[in-house]
Amino acid sequence: MNKLSGHHHISMLTKNGQRNNEFYTKILGLRRVKKTVNQDAPSMYHLFYGDLTGSAGTELSFFEMPVAGRTIRGTNAITRIGLLVPSYESLEYWKNRFTLLGVEHSEITTYAGKDALFFEDHEGLRMVLLNHEGQNIPAHWQAWSDSLVLEEHRILGMGTVEITVRYSNRTVNLLKELFGYTVVSEHDKEVRLQSIAGEALGEIVVLEQQGRSEKPGRGSIHHLALRVKTVEELREWHARIKERGLDSSGVVDRYYFQSLYFRDRNGILFEMATDGPGFTVDSSVEELGKELDLPPYLEAKRAEIEAILEPLD
Repeated sequence: MNKLSGHHHISMLTKNGQRNNEFYTKILGLRRVKKTVNQDAPSMYHLFYGDLTGSAGTELSFFEMPVAGRTIRGTNAITRIGLLVPSYESLEYWKNRFTLLGVEHSEITTYAGKDALFFEDHEGLRMVLLNHEGQNIPAHWQAWSDSLVLEEHRILGMGTVEITVRYSNRTVNLLKELFGYTVVSEHDKEVRLQSIAGEALGEIVVLEQQGRSEKPGRGSIHHLALRVKTVEELREWHARIKERGLDSSGVVDRYYFQSLYFRDRNGILFEMATDGPGFTVDSSVEELGKELDLPPYLEAKRAEIEAILEPLD
């Protein structure tokens, strides 16, 4: 069976692209690696932040929806994003930085077996910084040298992702039986699984919680994308997902990568996305994220699209 290579990216909703851009570039110190549009609704921005080139496993992406209301939290939703930082000292640095910049945050505590600092962005998106304890990071992750954050404390990439569901066995069994995740801890109503043994890079925490389903809005998480190496593997996963009785979009060409989408039986939306061709397919490394990039089939509508979008900078 093909093995997943961890997380690829995670996608959220934001009400305002300008404020979103400011938080993720100036406060979190990530690089805006792609300024494009939602290919299914090109009147809205699709913004990607990450490392030097937006490597798989470092990407946080946002759909701008000016009409987005507030999120009403609940179950059957992806509820928290873990971001890896190099050390415990990094957590102390970020705690002080958040205090100075007025970012809501916790004391340093623990989460998913690691030292942790919980925080929220300006729209209430729940995140947690996790001490990676100086462990190795993937060779394809490349630091962005122009970050406003001190080099020794910069965010490395994605770690543990939390999913809250009404029936945890539905999601846990899917991850174990279809995708080969391994359960590394289980207690009360929390199950922690890994796609790569001993690594937080593809780790998922599944929490069981009864109650109403979350109503998405600004600061909510739309979907989690799992990393697949090639489009051939993606087609194989499509067949296996269908064999399990789940609906799949089939392979969708997103220009920067190939994808497929499906929901588990709790309604959680997953994407599976390939590594390539990547964000440099239509931009040099130096120019990533500076101009509005469009897939070829939208180029004819560039003037119309640009007239709708508000400038970010």
